[in-house]
Amino acid sequence: MFRLFLTLLAALSLTALAAPAQAQDRRPSHCIALVENTPGLEVIWRAGFRDGLPKDTVRLSFIDHSMYLLQTAGGVTAVTDYNGFIGPEPLVPDVVTMNQSHSSHWTALPDPAIPHVLKGWDELGGAAAHHLDLGEMLVRNVTTDTRSPWGEGVRRDGNSIFIFEVAGLCIGHLGHLHHIPSPEQFAAIGRLDVVMAPVDGGMTLPVPYMIRVLKELRSSIVLPMHNFSGGTLDVFLQGMSEAFRIERRQERSLEVSLRSLPSEPTVIVLEPRFLGFDDDGL
Repeated sequence: MFRLFLTLLAALSLTALAAPAQAQDRRPSHCIALVENTPGLEVIWRAGFRDGLPKDTVRLSFIDHSMYLLQTAGGVTAVTDYNGFIGPEPLVPDVVTMNQSHSSHWTALPDPAIPHVLKGWDELGGAAAHHLDLGEMLVRNVTTDTRSPWGEGVRRDGNSIFIFEVAGLCIGHLGHLHHIPSPEQFAAIGRLDVVMAPVDGGMTLPVPYMIRVLKELRSSIVLPMHNFSGGTLDVFLQGMSEAFRIERRQERSLEVSLRSLPSEPTVIVLEPRFLGFDDDGL
């Protein structure tokens, strides 16, 4: 038995040595594992998106509509549902994701300086498939169907839920979600620690259905997006308040780490602002 243990230990050591150096830079996430939160710990946040970040911490900044900026301690940046304008700040993200359901979620002319432009749809009609390893951050996607904007029924795999595995966290962006994911899609997504969810209640999922999705995902933090009125947001928050704590903040940004996840599921409402506008202390 002891000899078998030594053999297994040696095999594991060789596997670790053979792993790419990039992959070793990323703290392993637990997207597929169900992990209990550490009780009694608070979410930490600091709004200045230009500030440095502690190790194993991610900053999420709400830019506009369904665009969020993700920043790592090592300087990797990603923008979700990128539509070509994030503000006057001269930031070129390392990666942008896009969905084509509406023009506010994508652009046909992304900045050519952006190294990685990930489309949530396949222009040839299949399913988009992304698995991008940026060292500190792994970006992957799970496709869902959308309603055709031309009234021609369902567009198969027209939307992508993008998942960012970074600092041990699993952060998901639901994109322009039009239906409750299937069990197979939920399994592919895994458990999300943080999820950005559209809460307009009409152009995407009706609010009761969106709440069902969020309860199924069991995320520690829900960040609402894609709402067109305060009334729609209020309906969503009222429906979520039975199972989630509600926090409204004036800040644009949130910092979170694996150990700072809230002890109970929480909806955090951030105030969107373009990068470079009204940034002093916010």
